[in-house]
Amino acid sequence: MAGSKEIRTKIKSVENTRKITKAMEMVAASKMRKAQERMRAGRPYAEKIRNVAAHLSHANSEYKHPFLIQRAEVKNVGLIVVSSDKGLCGGLNTNVLRLSLNQMKAWESAGKGIAVSAIGNKGFGFMNRVGANVKSHITGLGDVPHLEKLIGTIKVMLDAYVAGEIDQLHICFTRFINTMKQEPVMEQLLPLNGEQMGTAQGHWDYIYEPEAREVIDELLTRYIESLVYHAVTENMASEQSARMVAMKAASDNAKNVIGELKLVYNKARQAAITKEISEIVGGAAAV
Repeated sequence: MAGSKEIRTKIKSVENTRKITKAMEMVAASKMRKAQERMRAGRPYAEKIRNVAAHLSHANSEYKHPFLIQRAEVKNVGLIVVSSDKGLCGGLNTNVLRLSLNQMKAWESAGKGIAVSAIGNKGFGFMNRVGANVKSHITGLGDVPHLEKLIGTIKVMLDAYVAGEIDQLHICFTRFINTMKQEPVMEQLLPLNGEQMGTAQGHWDYIYEPEAREVIDELLTRYIESLVYHAVTENMASEQSARMVAMKAASDNAKNVIGELKLVYNKARQAAITKEISEIVGGAAAV
């Protein structure tokens, strides 16, 4: 059995760790509420512009944007991976990166080329380790995402699609379900397909002002940017929720460890006292 001094040192160390995890839990809970508010505020806009883009894919327009044209053969695929900059958030990043890697292996086995854009430090580091073709990346978004920081990273992939370097564009991120549940998902961004976006085939027509080309170019670019921004807000809300749950579990485990160590300490102390009493009684009897 370990000595009393060694056990006391362990108890102090675990108590200090518990203070840190408890503080991180409270900070994550505060950030989680703000992140959820941002995410919920962006959902109506994302849903509305999704509907407009879905209708536009069915419209009989004189101008057909490259984002709306289905490629005859898919030879190269683009993937935007959204992850967090920091760890200590349970299996959040592991799950989304595992989903991305499995899909990349499936594409590779089908003979397709893959270009990756990484949002978040964890995803960027992982894609470099597995030897992926990282065309663009951004890290250090902080607690509040800003669209102007994301535009450059997104534009690289959009330009590659227009130039024909990639034939499909997908995004992989963690969708927020509730505080206790977040799930990794992968969605196709390009080419746009009304059926995939939940709008049945039908006749749609719009009046454009000033011109169809100018309006559609701007609208569809903003649409893709808004989808990526919304994916980042969903991922951040999921990150803070997962971190709060993980830190709460760590704090609870630390509390249990402290209780077990105190029990061992009391037993060791009791054994030492009993030994001393026995030695005193034995010495008195010998005299």
